[in-house]
Amino acid sequence: MVLWTLAAILLIIVFFAVRRLTREELPLRVAQATMQDLITTDSTNGKVEPQHNFEAHAPAPSTVKHLYVRAGEQVPTGKLLLSLDDADALAHSASAVAVLRGAQASYQATEQGGTLEERNSLAGELSKARMDRDQAQHDLDALQKLVGQGAAAPGEVASAQQRLDAANNSISTLEKKQTARYSPAEIAHSRADLEQAQAAYAAASTVVADSNVRAPFPGTVYSLPVSVSEYVHPGDLLLQMADLTKLQVRAYFDEPELGALHVGQPATIIWDALPNRIWHGRILSMPSTIITYTTRNVGEVLLSVDDADGKLLPNTNVKVTVTEQRLERVLTIPREAVHGEGGKDYAYLLHGKVLRRQQVTVGARNLTQVQVLSGLKENDTVALSTTNGEPLAERVPVRIDR
Repeated sequence: MVLWTLAAILLIIVFFAVRRLTREELPLRVAQATMQDLITTDSTNGKVEPQHNFEAHAPAPSTVKHLYVRAGEQVPTGKLLLSLDDADALAHSASAVAVLRGAQASYQATEQGGTLEERNSLAGELSKARMDRDQAQHDLDALQKLVGQGAAAPGEVASAQQRLDAANNSISTLEKKQTARYSPAEIAHSRADLEQAQAAYAAASTVVADSNVRAPFPGTVYSLPVSVSEYVHPGDLLLQMADLTKLQVRAYFDEPELGALHVGQPATIIWDALPNRIWHGRILSMPSTIITYTTRNVGEVLLSVDDADGKLLPNTNVKVTVTEQRLERVLTIPREAVHGEGGKDYAYLLHGKVLRRQQVTVGARNLTQVQVLSGLKENDTVALSTTNGEPLAERVPVRIDR
């Protein structure tokens, strides 16, 4: 049994030795470690929007009376763009003016203690009451002298005193009417009526103003979804305009990618409708929160469009590529040459006609290249893959497949 076991082991050893010596060399794709600039980028989708956008909406139910521009037309500041039928708006404005004038007069009368007629009447009553008081005082003084001479009865003096007291009470009442005719609650109610009338007039005036749309700044009318004689509901969009030379892009970067981004990084913008054009910009602001966009958790990154020329349109979907890092003259190899195992990276280094596994330390990377910090030197040849699908392994005979 021992001899048979030794013989079997010997046959196995001989078999593998012969196989190793006679097996076919693996055809190999290789690359060299080279010194070059390494640029790392991150791409995503985004949407173009104006930096300053103007939208006109119908302020009330109406019909489109006139259109003075066409979609795509450039307009100066103040140009009349569109008008609605404003007959009802003017009627409501006139009614609001009448109500406002009445509320102003009522509040003024409340503050001043009554209308002019009421104040004049009150002044007359107060003047007469003072004259009556003076006469009552004169009569009382005369009767008091006569009583001392025995020419008048004490009852007459008491009656004269009563007339004087009544006159003084009347004067006090009229003076209070003159200075504080209305209570604080009545004044507050009158003020509230005035404020309500002012708000109604402002709203009516806004409807009249918004029925005639003018350009608030020079720009391009890029959306005009209505036509003449079309009926519009309150809030319906009438037109949109913007300065198309001042645009920005709202880009949607996945949450894990945000850590490599910061304000000021350069970016390129591509629109599929004009594939031969590239626009350039920079990150203006980073997101303050994470949102759900379709099925992704993203942050909204705002980018400038530094060379907008009117060709890039608002609301278009674009591809945004941000340059995260630019390393000059670093040692690089293709990404597919790097393998990982046990938390460490390695590459297969070509030694003569066999491969040797070499541990490497990698740094920055982009879609195709990886920076090598240690483990390789310039012009070292590393294996990428075999052309016949066989796996790479150490000390396997190989040949470079040209």
